[in-house]
Amino acid sequence: MSEAPHRYTAAVADEIERRWQQRWDEDGTFHADNPVGALRGSAESLEEAAATSGGAAAEKMYIMDMFPYPSGAGLHVGHPLGYIATDVVARHQRMLGKNVLYTMGYDAFGLPAEQYAVQTGTHPRTTTEANIATMRRQLHRLGLSHDPRRSLSTTDPEFVKWTQWIFLRIFDSWYDPEAPNTDGDAGRARPIAELRDALRAGAVDPFVLADRQGIELPAEWTDRSAAEVPAASAEEIAQLADSFRLTYISETPVNWCPGLGTVLANEEVTAEGRSERGNFPVFTRRLRQWNMRITVYADRLLEDLDRVDWPESIRAMQRNWIGRSHGAQVTFRASGLEDGGEASFDVFTTRADTLFGATFCVLSPEHALLADGAALPEQWPAGTREAWTGGAPGPRAAVAAYQARAASMDEDERTADDREKTGVFTGLFATNPMDGRELPVFTADYVLTGYGTGAIMAVPAEDARDFEFSARFDLPVIRTVRPPADFEGGAWTGEGEKINSASAGLDLNGLDKDEAKQRATAYAEEQGFGRARTTYRLRDWLFSRQRYWGEPFPIVYDPDAPEVPIPLPDSMLPVDLPEVADFSPTTFDPTDADTEPQTPLSRATEWAEVELDLGQGPKRYLRETNSMPQWAGSSWYHLRYIDPTEDEVLVRPENEKYWLGAREDGGVGGVDLYVGGAEHAVLHLLYARFWHKVLFDRGDVSSQEPFHRLFNQGYIQAFAYTDARGVHVPAEEVVAEPDGTFTYLGESVTQEYGKMGKSLKNAVAPDDMYEEYGADTLRVYEMSMGPLDLSRPWETRAVVGSQRFLQRLWRLVVDEETGRLTLSDDPADLATLQATHRAIDGVVRDMERMHFNTAIAKLIELVNQLTKRLIATGSAPREAVEPLVLMVAPFAPHLAEELWTRLGHTGSISRVAYPIADPELLKAERVTCVVQVKGKVRHRIEVDPEISEADLEAAVMAEARVQELLEGQSVRKLIIRAPKIVNIVV
Repeated sequence: MSEAPHRYTAAVADEIERRWQQRWDEDGTFHADNPVGALRGSAESLEEAAATSGGAAAEKMYIMDMFPYPSGAGLHVGHPLGYIATDVVARHQRMLGKNVLYTMGYDAFGLPAEQYAVQTGTHPRTTTEANIATMRRQLHRLGLSHDPRRSLSTTDPEFVKWTQWIFLRIFDSWYDPEAPNTDGDAGRARPIAELRDALRAGAVDPFVLADRQGIELPAEWTDRSAAEVPAASAEEIAQLADSFRLTYISETPVNWCPGLGTVLANEEVTAEGRSERGNFPVFTRRLRQWNMRITVYADRLLEDLDRVDWPESIRAMQRNWIGRSHGAQVTFRASGLEDGGEASFDVFTTRADTLFGATFCVLSPEHALLADGAALPEQWPAGTREAWTGGAPGPRAAVAAYQARAASMDEDERTADDREKTGVFTGLFATNPMDGRELPVFTADYVLTGYGTGAIMAVPAEDARDFEFSARFDLPVIRTVRPPADFEGGAWTGEGEKINSASAGLDLNGLDKDEAKQRATAYAEEQGFGRARTTYRLRDWLFSRQRYWGEPFPIVYDPDAPEVPIPLPDSMLPVDLPEVADFSPTTFDPTDADTEPQTPLSRATEWAEVELDLGQGPKRYLRETNSMPQWAGSSWYHLRYIDPTEDEVLVRPENEKYWLGAREDGGVGGVDLYVGGAEHAVLHLLYARFWHKVLFDRGDVSSQEPFHRLFNQGYIQAFAYTDARGVHVPAEEVVAEPDGTFTYLGESVTQEYGKMGKSLKNAVAPDDMYEEYGADTLRVYEMSMGPLDLSRPWETRAVVGSQRFLQRLWRLVVDEETGRLTLSDDPADLATLQATHRAIDGVVRDMERMHFNTAIAKLIELVNQLTKRLIATGSAPREAVEPLVLMVAPFAPHLAEELWTRLGHTGSISRVAYPIADPELLKAERVTCVVQVKGKVRHRIEVDPEISEADLEAAVMAEARVQELLEGQSVRKLIIRAPKIVNIVV
């Protein structure tokens, strides 16, 4: 028997899908209108735009995906999971009459393209543009309803221009902790010129401000006071103000990754001390780098997490990363320097009350006090124990050797709990400010410069690492918290009353922890050796990369003053990358302090040395030859989507306020729905929030947060296979043997399960699915696999189930033999109408909650019911089929468009009103009422769901079975809960 000529097959689906995609493109079906500007729309007025649905005067909905990096491998079927979900939401919201901004861009700078360029000599732009073209084709073929006018790439010159402009905006800002913001709270960014004016007027104490923000002032100001600031020269005022810029250069310990040839931010280094990208080892090295002062926004970044609609797990990850701790900063005086002088260092502790238990101090190997080895004594102090020396002739040699060993280790190695603690004595002693005891000062690699102050007071009785160190070096242990009677020894980290905690000026004995902390901190402040302080785990954002394929900094330097960055004027933006032939990074020894990495941009001397007129006539300048990190572009692309053609301002205020402004419910504004993976919980989301808040403070945007609602989709997983070496082999070439084992090229392999991707060689290309089933089938399958926020297994054989569902839907409208409509225009019977409207009611609720799998299950059930009607009568009622097609449209838009047209409608289904359930048809015909006697269920009757209590009582008492049960007994009372329960008390 030949196949029905009008059957819905993969070939038919392909023709329908391509035809409708072309029509959508030609008609601009998914264009979203802005209130003003080039994308305002063609309507004569905003009111007209609203009246025709979808204009900028209509209620808006801004939906975004975390935009992808254009990989050379293209997409696999796991990638579109979130994209299909956002498209379903976008299509549904348009059918609800909303103006939907929905598009896609490409995060196109980054290391993969540059690494490929190093290997092959292919320019990163060539590779990137080819990859973008592939991904655009694959996503377009999926039928995503993007507004193509708003699509962008972070490498576009117009986009680079505004990335550089934002950098300069942040560079031109300082954070005033006292300035009121729009919430009525204190703290916001202000122009750097306002700080210069405030310093000149004596309105800001720079020393207090620097201490509060952890800023190191220029050496010239070390011995000066706030009273001297107003009389300083213009150059001195400018230098002082520059210290507070939100974007600044400093020589600090950085994460150097030789494998990638660049430095990495803390957030780009894994807990194992390796690069997040490529898994290369990372080393600590001091370099002169650009930073962004994200730390001054720590409190706002933390507190505003309660004002966005994000998964609690993501908010918890950001809270932990910010890591706010309340405690005290305590100053220790150190003696024993070679010149006989004194120095000091600060420690931060959350438990100032345990100062009485401090028996030694530890500095990180990178601590500033140890930077000048000549300051340390050359000979060991009398009585130094052999175990403290590391076998060296004196502290100077011992510390230098230890610093060299520590520099070759990553953070994970240094802080591993199961690693034996190492260290050497520095020859210095610190005075415990609480009771005057002299404490030996060690250096140890388990103390890190990047956390706290890079120095600790060690309290071995109440800290496990300190206890281990004290045992290793035979140092005393003083308990300040009473452990329980059954305590077996070691460090006690639990609660208990204070003991051994008294001096002439302070007695904490007998107090609990909280009161003891409060009194100890107050005493430290009274005596001048400490102060209350809040610290953060968060560190300033390291913003330099020693690579080619990134945004150039819009900064130059005067050769006569190479330490002072000069911002370029807006008229000189964008600063384009030079054309180079050699993309390779320069390798250098990270342990050699005398070597500096030469970047690919620094080798482009014709570009790096440039003649410019910056207001003083033509002059030779040196460009900044680091590049920005990949996170720069992704920190603000949500703003460019709004005004992608704007060239005069970052974003027009009217458009930004319309799409991102504060919500009617009092929310902080932002994108209405942002969908992406949980792996961006810290990096991208934290950086984007920081940039957005600076722009908010400077008046460039009206919204305080970039993303109002965040949704993390799960992953699609698939079977993967490894050979005897543990190497993954192509999953599609593995043979399943009859005995349940698996082979590859005749060799036995092991089956495992993991996230789909090229690393596991288990990817399935969407192009294959389009060819075999069609895009609509793939869309329906991925949305029906399970809850969107959970990972789910991919099974190609199961895709056919979604195809059969669409084929049954097709047959409800199209006769497979003749191609004619099978529809009936006669009124539907009550049962069919009730089934249809119950489906509408359930699907509407599922769509609101993004429960797409259960929505599709309800649609399948309705299709099955209508199919039975079709088989029985030869037709399905239009009254039921048309709402069904409308509900299917967000999931299978091409098929829905085709069926809608065949049903006799003109125009696209995309903006046809979504069906609304009739409340009268949702009522059940009859419900079961349970009759209880003496608390036990003894009878059931079917009643009207709207029955009154009086009528229900009468109906129950009229039942013969009830009278039989009550025979010989008197009824004391009836408890009636219409229409479900009647309880008879006898």
